[in-house]
Amino acid sequence: MLKTPYLLFLGDAADPLAAKVAQGVKDWRPDYSVGQYRLADCNADMGLPDLDIKAAAEAGAKTLVVGVANRGGVISDAWIKVFEEALLNGLDIASGLHNLLRDIPSLVSLAEKHKRKLIDVRVPTVEYPIANGKRRSGKRCLAVGTDCSVGKMYTALSMEKVMRERGMKASFRATGQTGILITGDGVPLDAVIADFMAGSVEYLTPDNDPDHWDLIEGQGSLYHASYSGVTMALIHGGAPDALILCHEPTRAHMRGLPEYSLPSLAELRDTAVTLARVVNPDVKVTGASINTSALDDTKARQLLDSIEQELGVAAVDPFRYGADRLVDALA
Repeated sequence: MLKTPYLLFLGDAADPLAAKVAQGVKDWRPDYSVGQYRLADCNADMGLPDLDIKAAAEAGAKTLVVGVANRGGVISDAWIKVFEEALLNGLDIASGLHNLLRDIPSLVSLAEKHKRKLIDVRVPTVEYPIANGKRRSGKRCLAVGTDCSVGKMYTALSMEKVMRERGMKASFRATGQTGILITGDGVPLDAVIADFMAGSVEYLTPDNDPDHWDLIEGQGSLYHASYSGVTMALIHGGAPDALILCHEPTRAHMRGLPEYSLPSLAELRDTAVTLARVVNPDVKVTGASINTSALDDTKARQLLDSIEQELGVAAVDPFRYGADRLVDALA
C-alpha cells in the first residue's frame, strides 16, 4: 500500500474544512505525518512543520498525500509543478480526488522515468455486485449526518478505538478517500457506478460473527441536494442495526449550498429510520454525535445535554470527550 511517512499537501485550500483529508490523516495517523506543504494562498493549517519538497524528502517522507477535498475533486493546474517536483525527489503521490493522477501525462512520464507510483485511491478495484438486500450475520452501525463534513468518519473511528480497547469485535469500514488513506482499505463509494453503490456496501460489510460490529463511515447527507445518493446507498447497502446522528451546530447552511439550511436532528432521525427500515425493520437510533469543536467547554456540554433531553439518546462529541457512551448504547 502507501509508503509512509507522508508529506500532507494542503495546496490552496480555501478553508480548514477543504483540507479535511489532511486533517483526518494527521488526527488518526499522526506518526505518518512528517510535515505539510502549503501554497501562498492556503487557508488551512494542520500545525505540522511547513516543508518544501526537498526538505520533506530529507526528513524521510515517502509519499505526497493530496490532503485537499475541494468541490468536484479537481486537481488544480497550480499543483502540477509541486507534484512533478515530488516525483523528481523520490516521493510517490497519493490522491483521492476525482481527477486522476494517472490521466496527467507529465506526471505519468516522470513516475515511469523515476520509478515512482501514482496512487489514485478513488478508483474502484473490485467488480461490485448489485445489492440484493438480504440480511447478513453480524451487526452494523452507520453514521448519518445533517450535512457533509460534520464528523461521520471521526465518529466511526472513535467508536472503533473504544471497542477494540474493550476487546470487542469491531471494524471501521472506510467508504471515502480519507478513510481509505487512514486504513489502507475500503470502498471509494462516490466513484462506484450508481447501480452498484449499495452492492459495494454489502460487499464491504459481509456476513460476520454475531457479536462483530462493522462501523460504516458515513458519506453525504440525505438532505444535501448534491450528495444524497451516496447516503442512500450506505443505508440500503449497509442495512444498519444502529444509526448515529451526526451534526455540526454552528453551520449556517449546507456545505457548498448557501440557499439550503440544515435539517433538525429530529428530522434526520425520522427520515433515516424510515429509509433504513426498508432493509432492516429492527434499526434504531442509538446516539447523536455532535461536533463541538467551535464551542467552548461550557457551551458544548450545555448543547449536548439539551440534545440528549430532546432526542432521548446519548449525545456526545466522541473526538473531544470520548465515544464510550455511544458504544455503551449499542449493547
